[in-house]
Amino acid sequence: MATIMLPNKLALVTGGGSGIGRATCLVLEREGAVVIASDLNLASAQETVTMMSDPSKHLALMVDVTKAEYINSAFAAIRAKYNAPPTLLVNSAGITGISPLVSLEEDLFAKVIDVNFKGTYLASKAVANALIKENLSGSIVNVASITGVAGLQDNSCYAGSKGGVIAFTKSVCKELIKSGIRVNSVLPGPIDTPMLSVDNDIVKFAIDYLTPIGRAGQPKEVAEVIAFLLSERSSFMVGSCVEVTGGYRS
Repeated sequence: MATIMLPNKLALVTGGGSGIGRATCLVLEREGAVVIASDLNLASAQETVTMMSDPSKHLALMVDVTKAEYINSAFAAIRAKYNAPPTLLVNSAGITGISPLVSLEEDLFAKVIDVNFKGTYLASKAVANALIKENLSGSIVNVASITGVAGLQDNSCYAGSKGGVIAFTKSVCKELIKSGIRVNSVLPGPIDTPMLSVDNDIVKFAIDYLTPIGRAGQPKEVAEVIAFLLSERSSFMVGSCVEVTGGYRS
């Protein structure tokens, strides 16, 4: 029987109510972690926890990752239940904003940047400060996107936000590794999640003609890579941006 990768590790997953975030919560639990599933939609986060083998060990929280006060409240709730900060963080909360540049509303642009980029910054900062204060090592995985490298027509705010997450990963990893905190990212391609509209012509083209494997990926296929990056099996990986794309490139 294979040895579990994350025995008794305390893991916070943002965006844990659906898609890659939910799949990550379930894979981390399988690998022995105690999981905090956070999401703007509390009911979705709670549903994720009920899918686990022993829901009472885990925690569901309503968190708006764009606001520091929600992050701080989440950490207070985590400490109240577990008497410790999370040593693992997965920044999976994300939204999209399909619109060509010429009609892209400023409010939509700001919202996508806030959730996808600012949320990653706020959660990462909170975890890093908590771990450094208590002299604990840890691991952070940011869910970026291949669009942050390749771009995405009619979705510049999403691609731009994910490009920011990639640069953020490559920057803060150099700072935090000095304190024993590894930071890496995954760059998913087309993944079958509620965010992905398979009826969108651009998405169809990306899957049919730009993805050699010939299909959209499943959230669990990304989650397995995230679990590896969080674990000590990837102990020499720092600042890596791992493509999970089925071969997709623009």
